[in-house]
Amino acid sequence: MATNHGNDAGTEQRSEPGKGNSQRAESPGSGKTSSKRGFAAMDVATQRMIASKGGQAAHQKGTAHEFDSEEARRAGQKGGEAVSRDREHMAEIGRKGGESRQSASRLARQGGKEEKR
Repeated sequence: MATNHGNDAGTEQRSEPGKGNSQRAESPGSGKTSSKRGFAAMDVATQRMIASKGGQAAHQKGTAHEFDSEEARRAGQKGGEAVSRDREHMAEIGRKGGESRQSASRLARQGGKEEKR
């Protein structure tokens, strides 16, 4: 059986237009509203502090995941295989490498001096 835990499920709370709910912000001209509540409403420093405490607690509890070298190797290999299947992406990488190599050899022929235009 589900418990309510203090939430007023099923009851609606409405405020008069222009009053209350200072966290709700309207985007000018868009007609949409967005609301930052809870963690999202906190400043970045507070968010980082809370996230850090969560990570520390997980390590102390022993539930934090840490890659060993073999697991990291397998994960990297999977990622490399996925990227290699994208022929267009690999072609783009090859073109960039070729451009870099050509500019390096051009500089070497000029004695390491850049062209002045």
